[in-house]
Amino acid sequence: MNDWILSFMEEFGYIGIMLIIALENLFPPIPSELVLPFGGFMTTTTNLSVPGVVIAATIGSVLGAIILYWIGRLIDVEVLEKFIDRWGHILRITKEDIRSADKWFLKYGSWTVFFCRLIPVVRSLISIPAGMAKMKFGTFIFFSTLGTIIWNTILVSLGAALGASWENILEYIEVYKSIVYVLIAAIGIIVIVWYIKRRRSYR
Repeated sequence: MNDWILSFMEEFGYIGIMLIIALENLFPPIPSELVLPFGGFMTTTTNLSVPGVVIAATIGSVLGAIILYWIGRLIDVEVLEKFIDRWGHILRITKEDIRSADKWFLKYGSWTVFFCRLIPVVRSLISIPAGMAKMKFGTFIFFSTLGTIIWNTILVSLGAALGASWENILEYIEVYKSIVYVLIAAIGIIVIVWYIKRRRSYR
């Protein structure tokens, strides 16, 4: 698949980059950490420019995010509550848990979208809960675009700087992903422990 992606980008330039990145948002196994550095490298061997690649990638990324956002709007909290009514006893989740999570996302969701756009894989999926929480579309677009521009600019610029050695970035991205996922897991454990202690204090 990687060879096909790179060949497609080489053949179609900015349009190819935009389409591949849009697809990457809808199909996370296509890694932006492969596409963007290679796009940067292409600026050293073709007439493509770093700003042009960043803009094309950002347009594609936001288009993909918009599709996932509206999918999330269709899968609203009420649909989840019906699911929980039927299967919640198995999953040990209540409708109150869903409502609390929905309120939390409404309160902090804007910055959640921004920061998650800087995390591989999660950067695509975050659009769905944003839609489910019915975050204002303009707010979603703003924070999603802001995070996306930063992510795209860093990886494209690194690819351009390294030139033919652009693939070396992939090793550092793997380290970055591991660190981020460990931090997310640690935060998740802290939140779970806090939640359990809080529930016990009310008994």
